[in-house]
Amino acid sequence: MSSNDNEIKVKRTLSDEALELVARRFGVLSEPMRLRLLHHLLDGEKNVTALVEATGAGQANISRHLQNLAQAGFVSRRRDGLQVYYSIADEEVFKLCDIVCGSLEKQLSAQSKVFPR
Repeated sequence: MSSNDNEIKVKRTLSDEALELVARRFGVLSEPMRLRLLHHLLDGEKNVTALVEATGAGQANISRHLQNLAQAGFVSRRRDGLQVYYSIADEEVFKLCDIVCGSLEKQLSAQSKVFPR
């Protein structure tokens, strides 16, 4: 077992209020478009127009998702004239994504051995 495995298994006592906050934070990340927006912001700050072009989604849809991400503290916004630019505010979210992706990769690999094509 690696030291990272030990770090993950640390048990914390959480109040009902804390569990509610954690659930809301995961809820923000449960929307694929929000994950897509975070992925596009990995390259650096972008305005809504650039994110609309990158995702192919509508401006109102992108703005709504960016508002949710900003309220949760995942992205920050900066106004420059009429443009609003978004950037990653909490890079720790990518550690969580790496953990989930690694877990899915292991699970899918195990399933492919059980159910070969």
